[in-house]
Amino acid sequence: MKFLNGYWMSKEGYSLYYPSEAYRIEKSGDVLRIFAPCNQINHRGDTLGGPALTIELSSPAEDVIRISVYHYKGVKKAGPYFELNTPGISPSISEDEDAVWFGSGQIKARIDKKTYNIDYYRGDERLTGSGWRHLAYIKHESGQTYMREQLDLDVGECVYGLGERFTPFVKNGQTVDIWNQDGGTCTEQSYKNIPFYITNRGYGVFVNDPGLVSFEICSEVVSRSQFSVEGESLDYFIIGGSDCKEVISNYTALTGRPAIPPAWSFGLWLSTSFTTNYDEKTVTSFINGMSKRRIPLSVFHFDCFWMKEFNWCDFIWDKDVFPDPKKMLSKLKEKGLHICVWINSYVSQESVLFDEGMQKGYFIHKKNGSVWQWDMWQPGMAIVDFTNPDACNWFSQKLLNLVDMGVDCFKTDFGERIPTEDVVYYDGSDPVKMHNFYTYLYNRTVFDTLKQVGKEAVVFARSATAGSQKFPVHWGGDCTADFSSMAESLRGGLSLGLCGFGFWSHDIGGFEQTATADVYKRWLAFGMLSSHSRLHGSTGYRVPWLYDEEAVDVLRFFANLKCRLMPYIYKTAIQASQQGLPSARAMFVEFPEDPACTTLDRQYMLGDSLLVAPVFSKSGLVEYYLPLGEWYNLLTGEIVTGGSYRKEKHNYMSLPLFVRPGSLLAIGDNEEETVYEYAQGVRLLLTPLADGYEASTSVYEKDGHEALNVTVNRKESDITVIAEGDGKPWSIKLCGITAKGCTGGTIEKEQDGIVFMPGNSTGSYTVRIL
Repeated sequence: MKFLNGYWMSKEGYSLYYPSEAYRIEKSGDVLRIFAPCNQINHRGDTLGGPALTIELSSPAEDVIRISVYHYKGVKKAGPYFELNTPGISPSISEDEDAVWFGSGQIKARIDKKTYNIDYYRGDERLTGSGWRHLAYIKHESGQTYMREQLDLDVGECVYGLGERFTPFVKNGQTVDIWNQDGGTCTEQSYKNIPFYITNRGYGVFVNDPGLVSFEICSEVVSRSQFSVEGESLDYFIIGGSDCKEVISNYTALTGRPAIPPAWSFGLWLSTSFTTNYDEKTVTSFINGMSKRRIPLSVFHFDCFWMKEFNWCDFIWDKDVFPDPKKMLSKLKEKGLHICVWINSYVSQESVLFDEGMQKGYFIHKKNGSVWQWDMWQPGMAIVDFTNPDACNWFSQKLLNLVDMGVDCFKTDFGERIPTEDVVYYDGSDPVKMHNFYTYLYNRTVFDTLKQVGKEAVVFARSATAGSQKFPVHWGGDCTADFSSMAESLRGGLSLGLCGFGFWSHDIGGFEQTATADVYKRWLAFGMLSSHSRLHGSTGYRVPWLYDEEAVDVLRFFANLKCRLMPYIYKTAIQASQQGLPSARAMFVEFPEDPACTTLDRQYMLGDSLLVAPVFSKSGLVEYYLPLGEWYNLLTGEIVTGGSYRKEKHNYMSLPLFVRPGSLLAIGDNEEETVYEYAQGVRLLLTPLADGYEASTSVYEKDGHEALNVTVNRKESDITVIAEGDGKPWSIKLCGITAKGCTGGTIEKEQDGIVFMPGNSTGSYTVRIL
């Protein structure tokens, strides 16, 4: 929200009050408190009136500084509140002649004793700061009040994140309102709004408010980021770290780390699509068709019309098309499939659940006690009130009935269109703050339902807020079946990943309309090289043979490739759970020192070792950038020197897919299944490793235990391999290398390198290279 008319004047109707001086700075336990009047205090008479702000600094964790600002402290606040992990630490507080210093880990704040100005540092490097006319208390002539903060941005500093955003990847110059909406992937609206941004300077800012937070990124004042909220207080965190990856890790330590999805969920999902006509015969024909064509399939998803029209949600199979659902699901599971069904948290007036929910008070209400209803999506629908524990248990029990039938997981659709006017929640929550937060309660309820019965919990969620990353997986919403929307989806996924969401998917081929065979085949490669891969659409089926026979070959090729990559993908999932890092990573996160990576949004790193550049053109031309080093093309075996942009033409079986220099990439020996023993017969690809460097990796089994750990060191012409393992056979391929001998194993030559096979899974070995 903008409050200024240019730089000097305020907009009509607004009065802005700025802290004028740090009148009093005092330590209270582990909190540093600053009392800052909004007028200069020259004598005692100046203390008798006018607004004053209180700023409190504390540290909930190492490398995190919390800034709490308030005008009127006595304002009654209603929830909800983000569920934060704030163990608290004792900061270092010191002072010199001019300033008081507040430190947490590597970062520290310098508070000027006279002016109030606060500057934030990592060591001796200044990161950002709040100076003259940055922080403000604002009154509107209507009586509405706001708190606003502005933080400096340096020359060349770029801002990213703020949730799943489909607008330009670098947020400089944009106005972003944190407000969940169902706007598709082609607008500035977003399903997943997160009040957190990160910059290429290596720090993040998290505004601790689940309601509407308005960001002006270089748009109110072009050298600053600005954020504001309604009310009398503002709470935010400066999050530091040694680099952007550590900043994301610190942020997710605060808001929650992603759970590890079950290994089977990383395989291919096939959907009935939305408004298509289908029954058990149709479903079976699709599944048999995939099997006949040797395309590995992991999950089958039933979209909305598994329930009878107008009855959503009643959680009852439509008997007209699925007369014996339990028997049907049993047959599908015999084929090795997992089952997902579509749900949302809305209950139509035609649903058999409506009267029960109304009588027991399980729905959101109006102030007059009536059930809140409207006719969008379903006629007369109500919304489940997840602030009511009994409503949560009621909703959960309906899902457990489906689990008993054989359902494994749920697509938790919607959760964005949550009303704010004339709304009453069971626990008295503020409807405005609940608008974004509702999705957290909704998805947590479904996720915990699966966990409580011992299921490997996973959802397929559309809406989200801060902390929702704990309940994976999230997909990118309603995209269109064209190349532009394919690129939009990637931008949204990269922005969301920067906010700590470890797992992400999108509708392969586009949701709205039906893709051309060309778009579909290009999207297949992109989709199978995402953490989660789903064929889904609106009005058309998404099985490949309906496009052309080549599409069948393309899907099979990339589905087989993903199965082989599962040891690496699952290691990346473990990393996401332990460190909060996304599977799909923006290039600048992995290459912070390379300025060419700052704005890249049409390529990404899948984990820390694989570079993916999807093809977004009918011609097959793709332009991408390789950072410095010797990169190994995973599809061709070619070694390419980086440090420049490349422009190439690719057929449908290809796209730029490179292994990072000096990496160990684990590739499994199974191309037809997603779940298998990942360490059994695994091959590690060692890409060109410079003298004096080392590479390492681990292979985890699907139960999460580390089955193999390998470290490789190079010193001149000797490569030392040190391994600890479970006793399963493995090998290592040294790409672009010719060897003249080894100890403790055997060597075989291949066209683009040599393969070393150790005698035992555990030990130390040496390969001497020419």
